[in-house]
Amino acid sequence: MALKLNVIFCSTRPSRAGTPVAEWVDRFAREQGAFDVEMVDLAAFDLPLFDEAAHPAQNRYEHAHTKRWSASVAPADAFVFVAPEYDYFAPAAVINAIQCLYHEWTYKPAAVVSYGGVSGGLRSSQTLRGLLGNLNMMAIAQAVPVPFFTTFIGDDGVFNPNEQTVAGTTTMLTELHKWAVALKPMREPQASA
Repeated sequence: MALKLNVIFCSTRPSRAGTPVAEWVDRFAREQGAFDVEMVDLAAFDLPLFDEAAHPAQNRYEHAHTKRWSASVAPADAFVFVAPEYDYFAPAAVINAIQCLYHEWTYKPAAVVSYGGVSGGLRSSQTLRGLLGNLNMMAIAQAVPVPFFTTFIGDDGVFNPNEQTVAGTTTMLTELHKWAVALKPMREPQASA
C-alpha cells in the first residue's frame, strides 16, 4: 500500500493567485507515483481562529470543523504545503490550521513549495519549517521556491514551471518519500514486552 501524501494549498484569500501552482504540485506528485496523493484546499475547511477549549495534544475536539480537519490530516504519511508569502511570513490561516492539531502531525515529514515575488516565498517557507519542527515533524531541507510565479501562469490559467522548479520538486518528492518510509515505524503502536 502506497504512502499517503496531502498537498495542502495554504492560501484562503478570495483573490488568491496561487491555485495553479498548487494544482501543478498535485498533478506532478501524482505523476511521480511514489504516493497516493490528495489535494487539500485549506479554504474549504473554513477554520476559525483556534477555538477549542482543550489543548490539541489532548485530542478532545468539540467542534465539527476541527474534527473534519483532523480527519483530513491524520491518515496522511507526508505533507507538501503550497504556501504564498504575506508580509514576509507564512499565511496566518495555515499557521492557525497547523496549531489546531497536534498528534496528527507527529513523526511525519513535510516539505514546502512557496511562491511569491523576487524571493519566491522563502521567508514563508522558513517560518513554516520552524513551526513544523516544533510539532515533532521532519521539515525536510528540500524546499522549492517559485519566484515571480505569475510569469509561469499562462492565459489558460495553467502553471508551466521552468526546469529548475521541476528538478527541485522531483528532488523534494524523492526525499519526502524517503523520510515518510523511515518515519512510518515510529508511528506504529509499540508492542509491550
